Amino acid sequence: MIIVMKPRATEKSIERVVKKIEKTGMRVHVSKGTERTIIGAIGDERLLQQQQLRSTEGVEKVMSVLKPYRLASREFHPENTIIDVGGVKIGGKKLVVMAGPCSVENRKQIITTAKLVKKTGVEILRGGAFKPRTSPYDFQGLGEDGLKLLAEARKLTGLKIVTEVMETEDVALVARYADILQIGARNMQNFKLLKAVGKIDKPILLKRGMSATLKEFLMSAEYIMSEGNHKVILCERGIRTFVEYTRNTLDLNIVPAIKKLSHLPVIVDPSHGTGEYEFVIPMSKAAIACGADGLMIEVHPNPEEAASDGDQSLIPKRFENLMREIKPIAKAVKRDM
Repeated sequence: MIIVMKPRATEKSIERVVKKIEKTGMRVHVSKGTERTIIGAIGDERLLQQQQLRSTEGVEKVMSVLKPYRLASREFHPENTIIDVGGVKIGGKKLVVMAGPCSVENRKQIITTAKLVKKTGVEILRGGAFKPRTSPYDFQGLGEDGLKLLAEARKLTGLKIVTEVMETEDVALVARYADILQIGARNMQNFKLLKAVGKIDKPILLKRGMSATLKEFLMSAEYIMSEGNHKVILCERGIRTFVEYTRNTLDLNIVPAIKKLSHLPVIVDPSHGTGEYEFVIPMSKAAIACGADGLMIEVHPNPEEAASDGDQSLIPKRFENLMREIKPIAKAVKRDM
């Protein structure tokens, strides 16, 4: 249920409504916008006397939330959510680029890459310490040693770190090192893991599953938010279709669709979305043009020798070109770089 307060509702009026909701045992979420305060009541709506709420001083209207994803819904939170990652704001006017290798392979590789992407204006370093692979014989990542190398790269460059967590048992470990915890496409509906990251106070980058609908994607975000962590960043990384000439089909339709239905920030991963480095730059431009809040790009100093995803990784020179070429697109859609 959503309670919309009048434009000049006092703090006392807001507190009075909050207490009425809390008395029923329902959870409360208060969203203060520039003009109005929205109060969300989460739980069994039958416990609330809607007429009593409507007659409470300062209340403008009371509405039921029609979407199954309540906390992620724009009905619940009309204004865009901006997530602050140690001073790097995701979801605001400035576009954010996350860049780095698919996997952390060794110290030289990750430190070199971090310094290279830092020079282009990147603020967040990506790199996998734990890697979910289709084949059990492929490189699975360095584990905690990889996390330590990422932390060293952060210390040397000042870049924030985003890296994947795959198991509920590893959430606390990864959270000690990472600034943003990534939930990969294969774990988008791992509800136990979603609940686990929902209990920590760190931003979560949630990647869309390979065959997930928009509703399923937002419901996965709802799992995280329902546990108390509202710092969720959505990531479109391509879906599986009949197309055979790219690794996945990058579904850019979903970006404006999410913007319509949800307040959460959205970034696009054209590296996984296409699987081919030649397509990364044009699809990055398209992602920005359709309203994405940022990009996630795979960069490797020597893709031919990459332990994973070399085909879709940009060499530093191509990445520099990408950062230069997306600036006029950003300007055209009134975004900063």
